[in-house]
Amino acid sequence: MDPKTFHSSSQRQTQDLGEDFAAQLSPGDVVALEGDLGAGKTEFVRGVCRYFNVQDIVTSPTFAIINQYDGSLAGGSPVRIYHVDLYRIETQEQLRSVGFVEMVNDTSAIKFIEWPEKARSEMPDRHWTVALTNDASNENGRMIEITAPERLLITDY
Repeated sequence: MDPKTFHSSSQRQTQDLGEDFAAQLSPGDVVALEGDLGAGKTEFVRGVCRYFNVQDIVTSPTFAIINQYDGSLAGGSPVRIYHVDLYRIETQEQLRSVGFVEMVNDTSAIKFIEWPEKARSEMPDRHWTVALTNDASNENGRMIEITAPERLLITDY
């Protein structure tokens, strides 16, 4: 699937892109978030959570490893969102001990996984990929590349 690339020049634009992207998500979806530390992964998730009417303050799960948020779908049905940061995970045993396998297979939730390469063997074959990279020409700029799972199309949003 060909990726779509977007440019963001601020944290707010990164959040807005996340909010726009969220309209395509459904419970059960998994999104691999790729990017260096400080690339804007949490800002993107903040925008997604805004779309789903999450009332909690959305923070980076760097130390908690898994943050859970409760929101609502467009029709008002509840939806759970997991935001996972595997940066500190070193072994498959650690991955299992934090409940990653159960969480990633939860078909009633939408999951965002930072550092997905650390869970390569547990990641579903079909997942979205959102890659955020710094824009060398703008200190606050980001390039955001979104790749849909096979057989899904990315709409223009």
